[in-house]
Amino acid sequence: MYVQASTAINLIQPGSSVFIHTAVAAPQVLIRELTEQANRLSPCNIYQLHTEGEAPYTHAEYESQFHTHCFFIGANCREAVQAGRASYIPVFLSEVPLLFRRGVIKSDVALITVSEPDHHGYCSLGVSVDTTKAAMESSSLVIAQVNKYMPRTHGDSQVHISNIHAFVEGHLPLPEISANAPDENTQTIGSRVAELVDDGATLQIGIGEIPDAVLAELIHHKDLGVHTELFSDGILPLVEKGVINGRRKKKYREKIVSTFIKGTRKLYEFVNDNPIVAMLDCSYVNDTGIIRQNPKVTAINSAIEIDITGQVCADSIGTKMYSGVGGQMDFIRGAALSERGKAIIAMPSTTSGGISRIVPVLRTGAGVVTTRAHVHYVVTEYGTACLFGKDLKQRARALVEIAHPNHRDMLLREAHERFGSLKNWV
Repeated sequence: MYVQASTAINLIQPGSSVFIHTAVAAPQVLIRELTEQANRLSPCNIYQLHTEGEAPYTHAEYESQFHTHCFFIGANCREAVQAGRASYIPVFLSEVPLLFRRGVIKSDVALITVSEPDHHGYCSLGVSVDTTKAAMESSSLVIAQVNKYMPRTHGDSQVHISNIHAFVEGHLPLPEISANAPDENTQTIGSRVAELVDDGATLQIGIGEIPDAVLAELIHHKDLGVHTELFSDGILPLVEKGVINGRRKKKYREKIVSTFIKGTRKLYEFVNDNPIVAMLDCSYVNDTGIIRQNPKVTAINSAIEIDITGQVCADSIGTKMYSGVGGQMDFIRGAALSERGKAIIAMPSTTSGGISRIVPVLRTGAGVVTTRAHVHYVVTEYGTACLFGKDLKQRARALVEIAHPNHRDMLLREAHERFGSLKNWV
């Protein structure tokens, strides 16, 4: 049943387009062998969302053999994208599977990680379904790294061995990702966001210091649900205490819905064969029409910078691409359309270097991921600004009030110059 990695990768024809499994599911044994065969495979196009771990095919020495196309830019590909050795494809996460299913992007080969097969012959994509299912179904060659450390998950993650053309053993512990302990400002932001979360809300919340700080403040809430593209360890205490139970959800009631996860071993053990966790295709999870059907959807996202009219840049620092569109707009819009839903951008008021994240205008070249018409709430450590229904002057005033005090005078001057007199602002 199993072959050597070199034998499996040797099945790939030169000039092929190759999809690589997402996040902590990136098949490192196959990736290393793919890179070893770079000269034979050249030219080779690689498609991926972000991946954790090594991405040697993006290194400068392989520039003439591989070109990587990222639907989202992870840390291991950022320098390559900024240097031009790799490229970024702007796209909503909800639409990435359509690129494969409609043939807009061709995938000849899918390199995936799966669990060991069960006695029925089914493996699991485990912690990462996202667009992997679509890419795999669109590929004529599927090569799987079978990893005993990959959890078996429920939902869309099941893959029968008859749909896999080559199996390679690669039993490597999944990368573990944990957020740093929140500082005082982050805890304050978490507390302010938690005040916006109603009992019975359906949460979209990701990974990092701010999401964890928010979740830590929800311990006394009731009947929360989760429908999110990504979650991490932060939800576990709320599940254990019954705060997250999904009883008021309308879609996948009493289930935690996600499309990929990353966290610690404790999280991977939690999702393993756990029927309350549904790992689904991101074309469903991130579908605005699905999201809006749940009650009180509370979408909590972040930003690199926001201008005083409410335009959100979340994918670039000026002209330099940093991350991607991802699912922010999918969930911001879905939350806004949900009954009593709330679309929230939460971020520190300044960068670690003291630069204001609330700015008069976005930097030259910065991308507008979420438009000024979509954001309802912006939260910093200095307060909460509700922008919904506000005109441009009112928005500017509300955002200045939650900016860092060191930058408020500058922002007020810029707002005055742009919008005229500050008098009668309410």
